[in-house]
Amino acid sequence: MKERSDSLTLKGLIAAQGRLPANHTMQSTLSAKQASIEAGIGGEERVAEVLRSYTFPLKNHIFHDLSLASDSTFQIDHFIQTPNFGVLLETKNISGSLEFKDHPPQLIQTKDNGQINSYESPVTQLERNTELLSLWLAARNIQLPLFGAVVLAYPKQIVAVPPSDTTILFPNMIPPFIKGLPQEGKKLDSSTFKRLSSQLLSSHRPYVPKPISESYQIPFNDFQPGVRCTTCGKLGMIKHKRTWHCKFCDRNDSMAHVKELQEWFLIFKRSITNRECREWLQVEDKYTANRILQSMNFRSEGTFRDRKYFIDFRKGMQPRDIKSTSHI
Repeated sequence: MKERSDSLTLKGLIAAQGRLPANHTMQSTLSAKQASIEAGIGGEERVAEVLRSYTFPLKNHIFHDLSLASDSTFQIDHFIQTPNFGVLLETKNISGSLEFKDHPPQLIQTKDNGQINSYESPVTQLERNTELLSLWLAARNIQLPLFGAVVLAYPKQIVAVPPSDTTILFPNMIPPFIKGLPQEGKKLDSSTFKRLSSQLLSSHRPYVPKPISESYQIPFNDFQPGVRCTTCGKLGMIKHKRTWHCKFCDRNDSMAHVKELQEWFLIFKRSITNRECREWLQVEDKYTANRILQSMNFRSEGTFRDRKYFIDFRKGMQPRDIKSTSHI
């Protein structure tokens, strides 16, 4: 019912690497983080594939990458809603030999080369999410038993020491696990079931990470400005009337600025001024920059001289009206 959202963190990492010099000291750090996130997404997609291919005996709605707010915000990798119960699945895609420690809660990874890494325990994440979802349901006067499991995306992951009180599954074990959950007690009636599904969807808020430059303390001047050509991939498109022109491959693209403005918000900050827009897109005329910013689906504050524009990632980056951008 709800597919996973695009990762803004991943988009920001990719954008930042493309804007930094190849020999920049942070390239390896950003690349390693990108690989880690992509592995996690791959694991979640593997679980989603299993859930899509299985026909459950119970009426159900499935939510992937669900972000809600209770006492604090929380993100659930997969939530399966049935009239009898709800199931939270926390997915991990970490290779090697895994040891789940309880005191303190940690996940210890030993790679094939002997390297040892430690992570926050997915058991703790699962318990926290279950508690927060329980509070979220109670605030809406909905009583639904909740169950949870940690899913290891691929059987190549070796569990040397399992957690003491939490179920560990591989993806193909999910259907029998759900089938074996107790179905006694009062079920959600059809109206409440539909209301819960609707409220889960309407309450979802995509996770918006801190800008890359803030998270990794990278100075603004380290990043290369300009508009990138979608054909040849080079920075340096020139603003002409009603379009952008690539001096390298002769390509014209009237919407080339859209992706570049998204990169600004992912890399630097959640607001942009006319001056910052001109500097980032490498345009000289403040009226051109103003028309570009006003054509986008941004919220604005302030007068013309000190006006700031803000993005709402829930609305995306498409212009308000494609026809209205023909003059920029």
